[in-house]
Amino acid sequence: MTTQPPAESPAASSAESESTALDWLVRRSGGSFTAADEASFQAWLAADAAHGRAFARWQRDWRALDALPAHGVRGLQKKLARDKAAAEAPSPRRGGWLAALALRGAAVALVLLVGGGYLAWSQWQQQPVFVQSYATARGQQLALGLPDHTQLQLDTASRAEVIFHRRRRELRLPEGQAVLQVAADPSRPFDVRAGPLSITVVGTRFSVRHTPGVPGNEKVRVAVEEGRVRVAGAGGAVVELRAGQQIAGDAAGVLGAVSAVPVAGIAPWRDSRVSFDNASLAEALAEFERYGPTNLVVRDPAVAALRVTGTFDPRRLDNFSRALPQVLPVRLREHDGVTEIVPGK
Repeated sequence: MTTQPPAESPAASSAESESTALDWLVRRSGGSFTAADEASFQAWLAADAAHGRAFARWQRDWRALDALPAHGVRGLQKKLARDKAAAEAPSPRRGGWLAALALRGAAVALVLLVGGGYLAWSQWQQQPVFVQSYATARGQQLALGLPDHTQLQLDTASRAEVIFHRRRRELRLPEGQAVLQVAADPSRPFDVRAGPLSITVVGTRFSVRHTPGVPGNEKVRVAVEEGRVRVAGAGGAVVELRAGQQIAGDAAGVLGAVSAVPVAGIAPWRDSRVSFDNASLAEALAEFERYGPTNLVVRDPAVAALRVTGTFDPRRLDNFSRALPQVLPVRLREHDGVTEIVPGK
């Protein structure tokens, strides 16, 4: 009787996929892999495209063992064979959990090699090959190319941390807005971490907004312009977005409903525009403040709650100021070097 790796749900983490892929690789390298085992393996591959990518990465690393000293490889092969035999040997005193544990020990042996030769190699594999931080000041935007040919655009007041490994790519967005045109590389998925959300892609163009300090825009927002992305939130929730779709997650990682990308697009700031759809006047002014001082203030709560819809250039606030009294019951009053928005007469 053979032991099969546990089935993986669509919401399984990438770490679980990597671990299960490693289990399959170890078992398939042995001499007792049956036709039924192969059928189970193929079903696991078909369940999620991420499974095939994880297995391919472990295959590549396995082939790299050829570069290790011969005695180290022989020692590893002997230990894997012993552990696999122990896992599969029937025993009235060994429960299923113990057999599974022994099989996992065989997988761990692939990472922790006798003699330390493979351990050093594995540690080398895990070292980043590229680490860089980027930041934009208030009112500044930045467009640049990453070493993998991914294109990154940062909006004003944004920070991004890029970390590339040999088998994965990651960008962290502690604050701000970014648009990414990710270069396709199935062997190295691209993960974006923004607040409690994780966004995984292979090759696509999408935007991420993470501005927890901006009223009305505290949620993490993901919008797709081209391709597909997978958004993971709290509790194992996973949503796949296609071109023209967007989603938001709150501070706890709870995902909202999928909706259509607005007519203004996934990132109107690329064209020096900000768009509001029934936003409060206070929220609109907070968004403008991200790009520079507005000298506009609202002290009356009723005025601050008035709703604004439209698209504006954040660098031409004079147009916005002129339009306000025409669309809202307000007037502008200048005093002490600022312009206060007050109720209309």
